Amino acid sequence: MYPLNRRQLLRSTVAAAALPVLPAFGSAPAMSGTKLRIDYREIVVRGRSKKVFGITQPNGKHGIVLGSRDRFRVELTNAVDDSLLIHWHGQEPPASQDGVPELSQYPLPPRTLQFYDFEPRPGTHWMHSHLGFQEQDLMSAPLIVRTADDERADMQEVVILLHDFTFAQPETLLADLGGLGGESHGYNHHAHAAPAPAAPSNPHAGMPGMAPAPTSSPASNPHANMPGMPGMGATPAPAAGGDMAGMAMDLNDINFDAYLANDRTLDDPETVRVERDGRVRLRIINAAAATNFFIDLGALDGRAVAVDGNPIRPMPGRRFPLAIAQRIDILLDLPRGEGAWPVLAQREGEMELTGIVLATARGTVARLSGTANTAAGPLSGHDFESKLVPLSPLAVRRPDRSVQVKLTGTMSPYAWNMSAHASGENLPVEVRCGERVQIVMRNETKMPHPMHLHGHHFQVTAFEKHGQKTEIRGAIRDTVLVPPAETVTIEFDAVNPGRWAFHCHTLYHQATGMMSEVRYAV
Repeated sequence: MYPLNRRQLLRSTVAAAALPVLPAFGSAPAMSGTKLRIDYREIVVRGRSKKVFGITQPNGKHGIVLGSRDRFRVELTNAVDDSLLIHWHGQEPPASQDGVPELSQYPLPPRTLQFYDFEPRPGTHWMHSHLGFQEQDLMSAPLIVRTADDERADMQEVVILLHDFTFAQPETLLADLGGLGGESHGYNHHAHAAPAPAAPSNPHAGMPGMAPAPTSSPASNPHANMPGMPGMGATPAPAAGGDMAGMAMDLNDINFDAYLANDRTLDDPETVRVERDGRVRLRIINAAAATNFFIDLGALDGRAVAVDGNPIRPMPGRRFPLAIAQRIDILLDLPRGEGAWPVLAQREGEMELTGIVLATARGTVARLSGTANTAAGPLSGHDFESKLVPLSPLAVRRPDRSVQVKLTGTMSPYAWNMSAHASGENLPVEVRCGERVQIVMRNETKMPHPMHLHGHHFQVTAFEKHGQKTEIRGAIRDTVLVPPAETVTIEFDAVNPGRWAFHCHTLYHQATGMMSEVRYAV
């Protein structure tokens, strides 16, 4: 066994000694379940097509919706030309089924299949590739597990999957950022994204963009808020945000070509037909690779009732933060009569919008702008997180182990790291089964980091900013945002033995080193 580091983590060719014994690909257990197939598909964004990935059932349904009595039994087929591996984000499977190369499973070769079988965790979750940059090219899908209460409720469920989108190859984006000379440290450099179109209409797509300018303001780049303009590909984003103890925040790494909700922009948004005077449960998933959003309900009053699939005391509002990889469930009581109501997502720190429209049968859907009137601020996290009250909190218990984790890195050179060791080396966080574990994450960078722990759910228990610490009994989550120059503390019970990925969910931060491991001691 060796510690995960930038040059070793998530390679597609793995040493057998570093992996558990797994069933051979294609060996069929005596069970029936959901068939999922990963294949290529074509989508059109602003009049231009790109080949991306899709995870679908035989009937064409995207992802999985399970009932309250269903077990997670899945036959996953790889129908693409490269190896892949899917992580079931928000689930707590045995470690051998978690979908992380070099920790739990072999990558699934082309034209082969694999079987999964475990008890699912209820709530709004999702699935995505954990190999190379495939996630950026939309290798992700919803994973919804309904409860008995959900099934009895008289309401319509609407799933919204958010993405940031580029016509360029993700490896090119990383190279443009100065990603350690273009080398993907910590990612499989040979697990490629979906093939680009043979004859792109934009001759500059995929070409190196402008050099990162982390000290400039958004106004210095006239195209920063105009993704997808003719002749432009996605580019590194200049710094944005307010003063943070004398230094500017870097809220976004990349200005993407578009921002999608269920594969569409606001040029042609999805319109979901709803009943007059109806009730709706929004299940919103931030599947973006590198973009945080604010959810904006416009004229609708909503009640957030779950985060990361875990029920909370209902919180009323019209605008909610949603970091990368997080989920939020919002209940809506629609106004009386006919109508159409946009549900929008605004990019953190910027003006770009995406979203869908809820409309009655006779509701008139007006044309929507793809930009807001004003730029959004940063997702500070405190105001929202401190108000969340979980319906099933962790039992009160003193931590058996407390670990300090430093999040470090810079935009230039573009390199990121996390360390729980005094030396700064990225060594595993070791725990023992049965412990209550406390992890204190200190963000020493100018960027926010959505931190995700596999195989477990944790409770957010404290924030610290400018030396002022606030203790809370916050939400149960699997992903929490750690803002720049702040500290966030989480606690979890170590009850799922194995080796578990622990990382920033910003894809390009993972790729350049912000990826570690929680390892159970034998």
